[in-house]
Amino acid sequence: MASEASALHLANSINISACKKALDKELIVGDRDELFYSDASRYLYIFRYGVVSFFGYTEAEVSQLLKEIEPYCEEWCPSDINETMEMELVSDRERATIENEKVLLPKSNIEGIRLALLHLSQSVALDYYAGLSEQAMKETREHTTYLEEKGKLDIGGKKLKRHIAKVLNINNQISENLYIFDSHEAVWEDLELDQLDKGLKQIFDLKERYRNIKEQGYVIKENLSLFMNIMDHRESSRLEWIIIILILVEVVDLFIMRLIS
Repeated sequence: MASEASALHLANSINISACKKALDKELIVGDRDELFYSDASRYLYIFRYGVVSFFGYTEAEVSQLLKEIEPYCEEWCPSDINETMEMELVSDRERATIENEKVLLPKSNIEGIRLALLHLSQSVALDYYAGLSEQAMKETREHTTYLEEKGKLDIGGKKLKRHIAKVLNINNQISENLYIFDSHEAVWEDLELDQLDKGLKQIFDLKERYRNIKEQGYVIKENLSLFMNIMDHRESSRLEWIIIILILVEVVDLFIMRLIS
């Protein structure tokens, strides 16, 4: 059975519990973060972080599945972020292998199919978070450029705090939803799945892409820390001037009182 697996980013998040109750398919694996279904030699993988992957479905069937999933999505926004992978299930094949970036699996190797769709979905999620991170970096760069040219910040107070919160939320989502350096529990005691896991990570370049996003996050964090220090210093200087002015007012008032008396 030769086909193309695909993964799509659909929403900010998917309500896994509600989705589980609504879909009438054979559930193979299900927890609070993901649902993996088998449907007559077709497979569907749904992730809480808004990515869904498919194998064995026609375009019309995928469209129908998306309609079924949509009500359980938060901030439904199907984007251009998607990815495909050549995958073939063979009845008489004994081992899972990767040849010329095509995944070849025994038809009975459900965990291998699940692992392949997992990595495909993680790759799409990486693209999504890379976009968010790049946008945050662009906004931060605009403020540092202004600081360089004008010698002062053009952001502060609530606006700066909102920007910091946005960056923190992106970093938190990445940490919660991407487990690039952790191998799936299914591969721990299975050498064949372990080799497949390593091969898939290499095909999608998951580790390097993840490192790039995290490094970008560190750069943004350092910039925001500098912004906060500048803002704190500015606020401290303002308070010092207020204190100086109050002291001067008190001195002048005392001087005037002595003149009057």
